[in-house]
Amino acid sequence: MRSATLLGALAIAASTVWAGPAAAVQPDEILPDAAMEQRARDLSAGLRCMVCQNQSIDESDAPLARDLRLLVRERIEAGDSDEDVLDYLVARYGDFVLLRPRVRWDTALLWGTPILLLGAGIVLLRRSSRRQAHSPQVAGLSAGEEARLAEIVGDVGAGAGKAS
Repeated sequence: MRSATLLGALAIAASTVWAGPAAAVQPDEILPDAAMEQRARDLSAGLRCMVCQNQSIDESDAPLARDLRLLVRERIEAGDSDEDVLDYLVARYGDFVLLRPRVRWDTALLWGTPILLLGAGIVLLRRSSRRQAHSPQVAGLSAGEEARLAEIVGDVGAGAGKAS
């Protein structure tokens, strides 16, 4: 009895792990050719759901994501290469449909900004550390200055005592 319960629990755990990434893909969408289906899954994993925006179309249950999954599979069945499928979708929906936009001159700012910010941070840190290294050190008071300070503080303290 105990082993059957353990096996059942393991089966449930394994099925949820394996079904997790492809939860949104419906059985009627799956292509009969396993190689073509794998291509469709690979492409779908890199395409953004226009409704959810932070999910791939494979992960999204939105109707538009389903339409895009079907469109990817139609293009694959029509004989398009992976690049042709992506080009078709980008022409239709723009670069936003790609979870990882392509590196081109018009996306250079998108890809270059993190590098520029990192470089600027390094420059600022180096300047700051150089300024601290070259800042003048505050010297202690000389014996004469300490005596004068004690005299002033004593006069103020004595004056305050008389006023009270």
